[in-house]
Amino acid sequence: MFNNDMPISENYFRIADFNIKITFNDTSINNMNMLRSFEPFRTAPTEEGKLFELTVDDSLKPVPKPRRQRIRAFETGNGDTIVDRIDNGGYQYIVKDIKGAECALLITNKNFDQCLCALNGNYDMRNFGLNNALMLTFAFAASRKQALLIHASLVRQNNYGYAFIAKSGTGKSTQVSMWLRYIPGCDLMNDDNPIIRLIDGQPYIYGGPWSGKTPCYRNVKAKLGAITRIDRAPQNSIEKLPPLEAFASVLPSCSSMKWDKEIYNAMCDTITKLVETTGIYTLHCLPNKEAAVICNNAISK
Repeated sequence: MFNNDMPISENYFRIADFNIKITFNDTSINNMNMLRSFEPFRTAPTEEGKLFELTVDDSLKPVPKPRRQRIRAFETGNGDTIVDRIDNGGYQYIVKDIKGAECALLITNKNFDQCLCALNGNYDMRNFGLNNALMLTFAFAASRKQALLIHASLVRQNNYGYAFIAKSGTGKSTQVSMWLRYIPGCDLMNDDNPIIRLIDGQPYIYGGPWSGKTPCYRNVKAKLGAITRIDRAPQNSIEKLPPLEAFASVLPSCSSMKWDKEIYNAMCDTITKLVETTGIYTLHCLPNKEAAVICNNAISK
């Protein structure tokens, strides 16, 4: 049970035009200092139309083993996350850092709209655990609403957003930096985890509170102009992908749970509709001005 004597903090945010609520049940330990990247998204309190509510309370305990079944442990690049399916259809996640230390326990219901989270360790561990728990919750709650949390760098030009996808270290941020340096009228919307939404059949892309190593937490929105996969090559060229190749190109960059058929099918449906409305490209390139110019000429609206 929660201790009513603890200082409670309720916080409301609007991310990608979704309302969310984050409650801290003991602000002496866990508080909004851990979520400074969320401040640009803060909004007035509302109880209507929330994508999810997440309550942080360190008294939360893991679900007993008879009630949960191990799905898998997956590596995120910054540590492992262990996933169990609960007998009520929800999930339990244990988020570990790069050293293997447990930083967060996240328990969700089936729809990811009601979630509980307990944090562990020092400030850095708690900060890491909470941000990862919120990313998981947002990605899987939003997947049912024709929205995708995508691993991409995002630049804006003339009110259109252009997302660059690739494996980590391949050159997403480098290509965006070329646009910012050499293509007039560009600004950075997000450098790691923007959000794509289909609204009335039209694709939009948003900045968000997760932006990797680049602190770019902007509450901004643009029409989605194109998605471009970066492929290192000895010379610069660009090609527009046919539908099947386009789908296969976008899929690995989206946060998903293949073991949950409902969530995975919803995500695949959104990607299919995205491919039908948006140009998907592969840019074979060097990290230079010419690549940015060739790409901009091919994909810009």
